[in-house]
Amino acid sequence: MADTSIIEISRKAVEGNIGFLRDHLGERVKITSVVKSNAYGHGMEQYVPVAEGTGIDHFSVFSACEARRLKQITSPGTSIMIMGWLDDKDIEWAVRNEAEFFVFDLHRLKRVVELNERTAKPALVHLETETGMNRTGMKQSELRTAAEIISGERHAFELKGICTHLAGAESIANHVRIQKQISRFTRICNWFAERGLVPEYRHVASSAAALTYPSARFDMVRMGILQYGYWPSAETFIQYIGKKKDKDDPLNRVISWKSRIMSIRKVKRGEFISYGTIYLAQEDKKIAVIPVGYSHGYNRSLSNQGRVLINGNRVGVIGLVNMNMLIADVTQLPDVKVGDEVVLIGSQGDLTISVGSFSEFSNQLNYELLTRLPEAIPRFVVN
Repeated sequence: MADTSIIEISRKAVEGNIGFLRDHLGERVKITSVVKSNAYGHGMEQYVPVAEGTGIDHFSVFSACEARRLKQITSPGTSIMIMGWLDDKDIEWAVRNEAEFFVFDLHRLKRVVELNERTAKPALVHLETETGMNRTGMKQSELRTAAEIISGERHAFELKGICTHLAGAESIANHVRIQKQISRFTRICNWFAERGLVPEYRHVASSAAALTYPSARFDMVRMGILQYGYWPSAETFIQYIGKKKDKDDPLNRVISWKSRIMSIRKVKRGEFISYGTIYLAQEDKKIAVIPVGYSHGYNRSLSNQGRVLINGNRVGVIGLVNMNMLIADVTQLPDVKVGDEVVLIGSQGDLTISVGSFSEFSNQLNYELLTRLPEAIPRFVVN
């Protein structure tokens, strides 16, 4: 039974991207591979073993639910870090399974102490501090209490990390704010060290900060979008490339999204195509119907604007993108036929459809478009 579309994950691209990041960051800095939201839409089950093959042995997710899934596919000895949601039952699971997790409030910290009588194992915690993001993280007054709890219950905790989240390192507009956060974080770490609480890892940097703010790398970086071959923003890429003689993009896109033509038909001049009246044929047309629509993650705003690759040619999407179908204008392709490959994201011949091109047309971030690709689309690793 054939699927309407498939996603391919390039092993070579993953290896190249992680190799580039290691070279750029240096061996001293630990990389935790962020694979939340189904590995940014790439497929956790497909991506994680490939990343492990490059030597990555630390992965981060948002929730305990994702951590349980990740636990099923990682090798023994690989570390898992939960950066967000845990309910009280999840905390016990995390402790028993030696999963690391963020502590951003005193309730979670106190809960660890209560559970220790039952688990008899130390919790592997990362204290998240508030330095200016104003989302999650403990403020100075809470950190004092946290330090007292950890110092008084040493058997219940292993301080794996102290961390914070930077508020938009991908934009130069946030430069002053980011620098203040890094300074605050450094003072907090020093304050903890004075009290004999020194973590294994200090970490603040996600992809953008890891490249743009060398002082933010500390002991570990939380590597997200870069490992998949995408720059956090155009600014990040320009800032990086501006310092290099070689202006080629060092990253390789990991993902390709492909479908096939399901139907071809002719439409006469003066007729409307698809729902409504947003596309009127100004000449006789030949159209290809492709079994992918907005339910598959192909945004409806790409109606009359999107592009796909067919037979080595870039052709336009015309008419409204339907729930399960889109229509491409193949008038200029004489040999096109049912079953021909359609590239929605990726390369065909010398041409490429990038995720960035979707973003420009649909006002979506790379992150948003990728993570909205349904998990039901089959994913395969290719070399």
